[in-house]
Amino acid sequence: MKKILLISFFIVPFILTVTTAQKTYNISQSKLNSITAKYGEKAKKRVEIWDKVIQNAKNKDILHKLKDVNDFWNKIRYSRDKAAWGKKDYWAAPFEFLGNGRGDCEDYAIAKYFSLRKLGIPEHKLRITYVKLMRKRTKYEEAHMVLTYYHKKGASPIVLDNVNKKLKLASKRTDLRPVYSFNASGLWQAKNKGRTQKRVGKNNLRNWKKLMSRI
Repeated sequence: MKKILLISFFIVPFILTVTTAQKTYNISQSKLNSITAKYGEKAKKRVEIWDKVIQNAKNKDILHKLKDVNDFWNKIRYSRDKAAWGKKDYWAAPFEFLGNGRGDCEDYAIAKYFSLRKLGIPEHKLRITYVKLMRKRTKYEEAHMVLTYYHKKGASPIVLDNVNKKLKLASKRTDLRPVYSFNASGLWQAKNKGRTQKRVGKNNLRNWKKLMSRI
């Protein structure tokens, strides 16, 4: 009897630990299994960590939601599309980005967008924004993509970026020149050097449609 009790004393906590480690809050076990089968154990771990970040952020205020999501995705390794996906231009779905463990600027912006939508942030407050980025000590601009959060209409949005990783108001990001922005329902063209935006219609971007077909 004592032997059985001793075995129970050591085995039961171990089982509980394993069960807790595998628990997910927002992802089905079948989805987790399919990601593991396709991308491996490291990808599974990234998905589990992302899932916990989302769960822990649910009851936080908006700034902490933005920060948690921004910080998590910015830890994923940067890689150009050709190296990451074998294509010149590829917009990855969040689970693809997590699975592959690397991606470029639009992958970060897209993943942050869908993470914040999962946290209940209204669509109209979020836009993926195509910008021109001025690198320090150069006179050249390069294509870049960030996520912007609009607290209220007419206010300067907060920028979530994988280059400058701190949350900052767009008005403070003088290195960014907005060109256009979009979300699931619309497309906007930047005006007055990005200070205002004009809605130009629905989001009919080809890469977005391809992305949505895989989500």
